[in-house]
Amino acid sequence: MIQRRHVLSGLVAASALPQAAWSQAAWPNKPIKLIVAFAPGGPADIIARLLSQRLSERLKQSVIVENRGGAGGNVAAQAVARAEPDGYTLLVSTSAFAVNPALSRKAGYDPIKDFATVSVVAGTPNLLVASPNLPVQNLKDVLKLAKTQNLSFGTAGGGTTPHLSAAYLFKSLAKVNIVHAPYTGAGPALSAVMGDQIQLASVALPAAISLVKANKVKALAVTSARRVSSLPDVPTVAELGYPGFSFATWVGVFAPAKTPLDIVTRLNSELNLTLFIPEFQQQLDQAGFSPIGGSLDKSSDYLKSELLKYAKVVKETGITAD
Repeated sequence: MIQRRHVLSGLVAASALPQAAWSQAAWPNKPIKLIVAFAPGGPADIIARLLSQRLSERLKQSVIVENRGGAGGNVAAQAVARAEPDGYTLLVSTSAFAVNPALSRKAGYDPIKDFATVSVVAGTPNLLVASPNLPVQNLKDVLKLAKTQNLSFGTAGGGTTPHLSAAYLFKSLAKVNIVHAPYTGAGPALSAVMGDQIQLASVALPAAISLVKANKVKALAVTSARRVSSLPDVPTVAELGYPGFSFATWVGVFAPAKTPLDIVTRLNSELNLTLFIPEFQQQLDQAGFSPIGGSLDKSSDYLKSELLKYAKVVKETGITAD
């Protein structure tokens, strides 16, 4: 899991630019739209709604959240890539943004050429859950059952890190065939588990915390290197016999390429300042996230490292969306 200590790195310098530096003095003078790449209830949606309130307060302008799920985040990414680069249409997506170009020739966007990385805001581990009616108590039971019974696992879509982490665990490590069932977001995938349409789901942890605590789904394992404080009784995949297993989902904000640098810089600054707010940090923690943040250069470098990482994972697993 991404550690909280990284959040302050590079923020002060990025946040100290004087307001007079913005040549786009009139921006923003109309509502800003955050296009969320997945359905309501998932990590991108949770972060977008937390940010919209804070950004509205800081920018003195309405910030509207619009969910546009589909194709593992590609639908929204393609739409924002084509949007006017004026700072009024932004993409909020997960680490799927870095995965999809390696996963499919039809992703429809280039993360580097078509976008400016505003900020990688926060990160969280993934969580494997089961239907309360599935006769299993732990991950070992699931893997044993998968050898005699057809099982399927839902995710927020192909190419999301919950998809890759579960596929890597099941296919590459445990050598069992559990079928992937992609949905338009973590919320719909979890609903399918609770409705016994599928047996399992692999989702970013924040989407499932309340359901686990309400005993609406069974938590089997987290994908972080260590157990998480919000679900201390849930073991890590590494603890269960797969040492070194560690995957995370992050949420970032991206602007169309050619958006004026001063607007992108201000957005980055406002997001970093938001991450300093104790109440906001508490909201992130309660939802199962750790803040990341940082300068434009740090955020861009983070994305590039993730592109390389997941290109390798996709190659190793042989997963393709085509």
